[in-house]
Amino acid sequence: MTTPLTLGAGEARSRLHELTVIDVRTPGEYAGGHVPGALNIPLDQIRHALPDIRHAADRGDVLVVCASGARSENACRVLADNGIDTATLSGGTGAWAAAGHDLQRPQGGARATWGMERQVRFTAGTVVLLGLLLGVLLHPAFQILSAGIAAGLVFSALTNTCGMAAMLAKLPHNRPGRADLDDTLTRLRSR
Repeated sequence: MTTPLTLGAGEARSRLHELTVIDVRTPGEYAGGHVPGALNIPLDQIRHALPDIRHAADRGDVLVVCASGARSENACRVLADNGIDTATLSGGTGAWAAAGHDLQRPQGGARATWGMERQVRFTAGTVVLLGLLLGVLLHPAFQILSAGIAAGLVFSALTNTCGMAAMLAKLPHNRPGRADLDDTLTRLRSR
C-alpha cells in the first residue's frame, strides 16, 4: 500500500463503531479534543507500537487521525512499510469538527496545549523577530537566524515535512508519559 486510503468525516463517523482510531498528535493536542474513542499514539511512537497496531489491524480496520491529515498520512506510510494497511481521516480532526461532529476531551488530568501548527508558527515567528532585532541592535549577522527560518519554511512547504515540528514534539509537554503510552497500548490490545 503506497497511498493510504482516505475516509471523509461523514464516512468515518458512520463507521466509527467498527474502526480502531489512532490519533498521532501530541498528548497536549489530543487533550484539546479528539475523535471519540481515539487512542493517542504520537507519530514518533508509532514504531514502538507496531505489534499492537498490527494486532488491531488483523481484527478490523484502523483509522489514523491527526490535526489536518499530514502526520496521519506519514504514519500510514510507516505502517504500510511494515505491512499494516490503514486509512487516514481526510482533513483530520479539523475537518471532523468542521463537519459538526463532536470532539471528545479527556476527563481530569490531561492538559490541553497549543496545536503543533500553532507551536511552529509561534516559534518561527519568535526566532525571525529575534534575528531581526539582534541584527539591528547588535550585529547584522544575526539576521541569518531569520533567513534560516525562512529557508526552513520553504523546505517544509515543498516536502510537506516539518523539522521544527519534529523538534517541538520532543518537548516534555508534547510527549506522553511512559505510563500513559503503556495504558494506551493496553487499551489497544483489548479492543
